Amino acid sequence: MSFKVTGIILKGSPLGEADRLVTILSPEQGLVKAVAPGARQHRSALRGRTELLVVNEFVLTRGRSLDRIQQADMLTSYSGLRHDFAKLAVGQYLAEVTHYLAVSHTPQPELYELLREHLRRIEALEFQPSARVTQIIAHLTQALFHLLAIAGFAPQVQHCQGSQTLISPNFVDPRWRIGFSHDLGGIMVLGQGNIRPDQRLTALELDILQMLPNRNLPELQRWSQAEQMVFSLETAWLRVEHLLRQYLEHHIGKTLKAAPLIDTLAPLAF
Repeated sequence: MSFKVTGIILKGSPLGEADRLVTILSPEQGLVKAVAPGARQHRSALRGRTELLVVNEFVLTRGRSLDRIQQADMLTSYSGLRHDFAKLAVGQYLAEVTHYLAVSHTPQPELYELLREHLRRIEALEFQPSARVTQIIAHLTQALFHLLAIAGFAPQVQHCQGSQTLISPNFVDPRWRIGFSHDLGGIMVLGQGNIRPDQRLTALELDILQMLPNRNLPELQRWSQAEQMVFSLETAWLRVEHLLRQYLEHHIGKTLKAAPLIDTLAPLAF
């Protein structure tokens, strides 16, 4: 029996001598694993259509353990990502995160559309030479937060998880810090209870965290005085991305394989 699905390739690996095993995220069926027969052959029509992040309309046939791709009509390939190493690295990172958050054979239109929206934003991103790393990491970090939110376990970044007190960043005192606990699931006032924070955040880092749930990122000029703070704006964004990455890895019990590519964009020593 054959059926049609629209979906984006999140993962692929060699199978046998010439086939390719792909994982597709479909809005109608969630994660679907399928064999792309002959896709690794040079002249195969499926070769380019089963690459990472390509969106196709698929015709699949049911198999005993795996579905098989009979036909794939490409809808978009996000070619703009493939022409820039940083954008491609971010795309691979988000594909892996989405793969961990998605569920097999369960409709997930919101997750599908959210991933595609952030891929479009990153593809269209025009870099400012002096802020290239900050821009790409900022877009990645917000996309990561939004994916966590739609999956139902974004960290709490507005209220202390111990006292439920609303927390605002204190830019007056450069020594001010707020804690973040993976186990508690968000920010915490330091010195409360016996739980040690996994990371201590500056006012700038908390301000960034509290902006992430918004639909769009604020202009970087919002933090024009960042050079006068404890960390530069670029370093603050990198630290927040690392924080959310570690939070995700803590909850899924796995390490993101695509993360080292992001780290090559701007190595950060903690």
